[in-house]
Amino acid sequence: MTTGRIHSCESFGTLDGPGIRYIVFLQGCPLRCKYCHNPDTWDFSGGKTVSVSDIMQQIESCRNYLSGGVTLSGGEPLGQPEFVLALLEECRKKGFHTALDTAGSYPLEYSAKILDAADLILLDIKALDDPLCRELTGAGCENTLRTLEYCERNKKDVWIRHVLVPGWTLKQDRLRTLSEFLAPFQCIQRVELLPFHKMAEFKWEKMGIPFPFSGIPEPEKKDVSEAQKLFGNIGNISH
Repeated sequence: MTTGRIHSCESFGTLDGPGIRYIVFLQGCPLRCKYCHNPDTWDFSGGKTVSVSDIMQQIESCRNYLSGGVTLSGGEPLGQPEFVLALLEECRKKGFHTALDTAGSYPLEYSAKILDAADLILLDIKALDDPLCRELTGAGCENTLRTLEYCERNKKDVWIRHVLVPGWTLKQDRLRTLSEFLAPFQCIQRVELLPFHKMAEFKWEKMGIPFPFSGIPEPEKKDVSEAQKLFGNIGNISH
């Protein structure tokens, strides 16, 4: 019986893929994003152990109102490849649309089979600039970009996610460069620009870890609107 470790589940999710979805938050992440809103998912030994059968029973109990399907998020789902692959395959057998919410943090030799098994990839690009990405997350962007290229070659639908942090990623030149980089990719169906927020700062405090971005303001609506204009020619779904 295939088992894995999860942080929690949400039975009525509307923000992680199309429609109303069942969200499984996997435990464990190799990144240390300075703006992370789920730092309690970092520890791979945290959370609770469940089997694929356990999760599928919960998903089935919600089938009647899951207009969208199932999303595997985290943490970083690619950190538990066997469990995530088994869960995606079981969801497919049961007729559920699946989405994988990932930063593409692992090399393709570990992740390709998982990417193949999902219907939609929600790919979080932290930063296109490698030094900036390392400063933000502790790791570079190479695996993320290779993940996107793999999805393009294999015609896998992708929604891009990018967090707008004032003074860091919310800069016109950086956003324009990212927009120009993404424009040729036919696999990209949507770009979601997510404004930085501090709603999870209490989690950092509870864990006894200083929140690195406590002094950074949340972005102004006008700045977010200007950023969105740069991505208006990408994908066929509004941002």
